[in-house]
Amino acid sequence: MRIASVPAGHVYVRHLADPGARDGVVRLPDPPVPGAPAGQWWPPPMLDPAWVRDHAGDFDVLHVHFGYDDRTPADLAALAAAVRAAGKALVVTVHDLRNPHHADPAAHDAALDVLVPAADALLTLTAGAAAEIARRWGRAATVVPHPHVVEPGRIAAPRPAHDGFVVGMHAKSVRANADPVPVARALAEAVTDLPGARLRVDAHDDARGRAVAAALPGVDVRVHAAFSDDELWDYLGGLDLSVLPYRFGTHSGWLEACHDLGTAVLAPDCGFYAEQAPCLLYGHDERRLDAASLRAAVRRAYDERPAWRADPERRRVQREGIARVHAAVYAAAVMAGAAR
Repeated sequence: MRIASVPAGHVYVRHLADPGARDGVVRLPDPPVPGAPAGQWWPPPMLDPAWVRDHAGDFDVLHVHFGYDDRTPADLAALAAAVRAAGKALVVTVHDLRNPHHADPAAHDAALDVLVPAADALLTLTAGAAAEIARRWGRAATVVPHPHVVEPGRIAAPRPAHDGFVVGMHAKSVRANADPVPVARALAEAVTDLPGARLRVDAHDDARGRAVAAALPGVDVRVHAAFSDDELWDYLGGLDLSVLPYRFGTHSGWLEACHDLGTAVLAPDCGFYAEQAPCLLYGHDERRLDAASLRAAVRRAYDERPAWRADPERRRVQREGIARVHAAVYAAAVMAGAAR
């Protein structure tokens, strides 16, 4: 089964494959993007109907994950039509019911209003997201968990020792769904009464990241370039609690990486984060930040020191199961496409 994944190079998509290559699935590499550095997959050429027509002999299924932020509903309708005309199947994984990069949900809603009805098969990561898909579009989505993010050897490695209790919040480049400054202020208050606890805030070295630092005098804010993977795993492994400052969203690869490394997560109660992996919750959405619930959750993490960590063997078995589910979904989608 030949799969044109959009994208192929993302860690989530790479880890859909059976680690022993026994699933009979071959995923095409990302095509080069004209004018972009080598290895950059966006904007994805596979979303162009012309690419579908020109490469119809190279794939059986077009599997869309990410990368359609800049495509209009008309663009996506043309893509779906090209896939149908080529006699191929369209599979869509609904990672985001709300795009974390869009303050206004209208554009992403419009994209999903095309992709979800057009797909021969749908997948998503949690039962809550599947229920929302059923409610909004009357479509059933196969629920398959997020695979590991960190490589197996690192999952199995001992956590590094450090002094005290470190609470971390990474603002990154302040996506539209993040509200890091109020969350950081509440966290700074929360750690004050916890002996040995300290707060570390990180942000990328860009205008938005520097604005976070400027708004938090007296807080340990570290502004720097984006971490490499190894630097990110070192950073997360040095935290006892990683706080997600999101006010809307759906699922989180960051949460999965923390689970791989044994770092507890404090997530907002919007979205479906709590269905992915064990975590603490606080009240946060577009209407309010419940600072009291955040402080209580930090206190609980401090008192209980939850040791939620993925087991490497279970992650391996899980990944094998994820690969089998995808192979079955692809086969069913090809049959559905052939029956159109």
